[in-house]
Formats: sequence, C-alpha cells, structure tokens
Amino acid sequence: MIGVTELAVAVVLGAGMAAGILLAATRVPRWAAPTLSRRIAPYLRDVTDPRGLTPIAVPTAGMGWRARRDRLLGAIGGAEALTLRLRRAGWPLDAAEFRARQLGWAVVGLVAGAAAAVLLAVAGRPAPAAVVFAPVAAAVAAVAYDGWLTAAVRRRRARVQDELPTVLEFLSLCLSAGEGLRDALRRVGEVGSGELTGELRRAVLASGTGSSLSDALTSVAGTLDVPALSRAVDHLVAAIDRGAPLAQVLHDQAADAREDAKRVLIEQAGRKEIVMLLPLVFLILPLSVLFAVFPGVVMLRLGIG
Repeated sequence: MIGVTELAVAVVLGAGMAAGILLAATRVPRWAAPTLSRRIAPYLRDVTDPRGLTPIAVPTAGMGWRARRDRLLGAIGGAEALTLRLRRAGWPLDAAEFRARQLGWAVVGLVAGAAAAVLLAVAGRPAPAAVVFAPVAAAVAAVAYDGWLTAAVRRRRARVQDELPTVLEFLSLCLSAGEGLRDALRRVGEVGSGELTGELRRAVLASGTGSSLSDALTSVAGTLDVPALSRAVDHLVAAIDRGAPLAQVLHDQAADAREDAKRVLIEQAGRKEIVMLLPLVFLILPLSVLFAVFPGVVMLRLGIG
C-alpha cells in the first residue's frame, strides 16, 4: 500500500514538472514566435473572394508535415465524409484540424482519468478498476467531441429549415419586383444574417467566378442536406432550364416549406407528449397508488377495522 502511494505521488510530481517544462519551452522565442505566413496572412486575400471571407493559403515550410498529416488521414479513412460534416456544421476546420482537436480532447480525458486513479491511490483506496479509468476517459472524450459535431450539424440544419420559408418568400418578392435571380440572391445575402443567407452569399460568389448559378445552388443544397431546401432548389433549377416563371415557383416552394415546418412541429409535439407521460406513469401514478393503499395496509397489520 505504501509503495502504491509513493508511486502515485511520484506520478503527480512528475506530471507537474513536465507541465512546467512544456510551459517554459513554449515561451522560447524560436518556438513561440509566429511564422512568416501567419504574420502576412491577414493582409492577403483571395482575388476570387471580394468580401475577404477567407485568407490565401500561403505555402509554408511545414508542407512536409502537412503531406504526412494528409497521408495519415488517408490511411485512417473518412476524411471526405468528415469534411462534409464540418461543412454542414459550419465549422471553419478541415479534417486534420478536427482530428487534432479530437486527439487533444482524448489526451485531456486520459489525463483526467489518470488523475482520478492517482487520487484514489493517494487517498489509500486503490481499486483494480482504476487502471481502466484513463483509457475509458480518453475514449469518452473523443466520442463526446464527435457527438458535439453531430449536434452542431443537427442544430444548423434546423436553423436552415426555419429560415427557408422566409428566404423563399423574400426571393419571390424580389423576382416579382423585376429583379433577376442572381440579383435577388445577392440582395438576400446582403440583407439577411442567418445560416441560409450565408450559404446563398457563397453561391452568388461562386456563380460570379466561373460556376453556373444552377450548379452553385445545387452544391449548396447538397452540402446542407435539408430535404425542403433540396426540393426547392430542384424545382428552381428545373424552372431556370425550362424558362418557367421563377416568382410563382418560389412562392409555391415557400408554402410547401411552411407546411413541412407545421408537420415537423406536430410530430415534435407528439413526441413531447409521449415523453411527458413517462413521469406521469412511472412517478406520479405509483405515488398515488402508494398513498391510497398504504393506510389500508397499515390498518390491516394493526388489526383495526
């Protein structure tokens, strides 16, 4: 027991010393100074991005590390699917940065699990199960970060679905006033501030730099993966190809989007109603039966009545 306690104290002291050395090493000028690309990147913008939304990717001396990183991601697999999920969540990360942060979360979980095991040993209550604290905590942290991304995708998709009817009606109004589709989309992007308007702004920028407007809108619909938006874009592209009146098409799609929102709201209300029955059935009803039956049971035991 004494040996285990001394080992735990040694681990704590060693971890503190290692953390101090790393913190001191990060302040060394050669390591802490920003690179040339990081210093000049804020002043360089892509010529195809007049609003300056993204900086130019300047080649740096770390291209060898990036190549090895990309090969490692290719060996792991799923980089394209992960990039698409990040794009749907609206996170300004690539697959490598996400995996690096996920690894950081796993390291934090590993340290937390090891600290819990060490504290148990120092307290004089070592348990055989404490050995698995560190790997289990690391796995839970990594899975939790991935679940955070999934939740972000779900929330952003819900926001896009809520914004869709208003955006379609505004586009229909602009087209009825005599504006073209690209001008109407540009006006929506300038006036609006939601998730969907941001994607439409990028679609307008893409259509102004070589891509067709139909392809840009189809790419937006495929990226966001919202059924109502995909259906509206399909009808809009078909109307563009056939020369149909776009204002009426957008008005009809806005009405359909509102009907879908009502249907989703009714479905959510039905699920919430079922969830509300759980405490009623498993908490309130048993307590009511207990209050009704318990006095009779007590009286029978006492022989009264």
